[in-house]
Amino acid sequence: MTGRADVLITAEALVHRLASGDPVTVLDVRWTLSEPDGRQHYLRGHVPGAVYVSLDDDLSDHTVPGRGRHPLPSGPAVQVAARRWGIRAGQTVVVYDDWNRAGSARAWWVLTAAGISDVRILDGGWAAWKAAGGRVDAGPVEPSPGDVTVAHDDLYAGALPTLTADQVGSGPLLDARAPDRFRGEVEPVDAVAGHIPGARNLPSTELLTGDQSFISDSALEELLAARDIDPDGPIGVYCGSGITAAVAVAALTAAGRDAALFPGSWSQWSSDPDRPVACGEQ
Repeated sequence: MTGRADVLITAEALVHRLASGDPVTVLDVRWTLSEPDGRQHYLRGHVPGAVYVSLDDDLSDHTVPGRGRHPLPSGPAVQVAARRWGIRAGQTVVVYDDWNRAGSARAWWVLTAAGISDVRILDGGWAAWKAAGGRVDAGPVEPSPGDVTVAHDDLYAGALPTLTADQVGSGPLLDARAPDRFRGEVEPVDAVAGHIPGARNLPSTELLTGDQSFISDSALEELLAARDIDPDGPIGVYCGSGITAAVAVAALTAAGRDAALFPGSWSQWSSDPDRPVACGEQ
């Protein structure tokens, strides 16, 4: 069973591993909905040796039609990028960001789904690194090319479970967006407001503590129980375009729960006029 130590790493543990010379590839995946290119933030300061990864350019394939705003990249594309970042076979990969774990969770999901082993999210992100006294470097990093080989060409059928639009109604479904978007009161990105009928709202931000680290397993179980989610059954998760839903998938996986991502999420669902739309709390 997958647990917290398989999904997350503390800032203190990363400080120790880097100081001891352990071979770790660190990826900086700073991204927000309002500022998707985090490169300038990276250049001003990052974990030593960290390589910047563009969520939009490297962790999405915008040439794929009909699969939402952030379609998954292909396995071969991930392999090319991963080698460019310096990832080597069997080496630990640590991903981090500075906003709600969105960028790092997307990177964790994509790399893990491609079949790259031992990918971990820096719990608490960039803020936790600085709070732990981690050294801060500036400027770009040019790593030596890696040699990792991915195991899956199609991430929609890769090492992590996914749901299609036709499958999302087959079991419990969580919507990881903000409550006002779930209720259909606002929709800042997609053309249609609302949510997939039958979904329960669990914003990804509720899965993080005040210092932006992941909540405890017991706290997560309480959130699921409040939404009448079967404690032993599988769970589907979606958001706007498959980014913040990865935060929920990571939290559930860290707690030993089975969670399947609907990659296209609301941006795919709402683009089909034949799909039903619900508004309000239910």
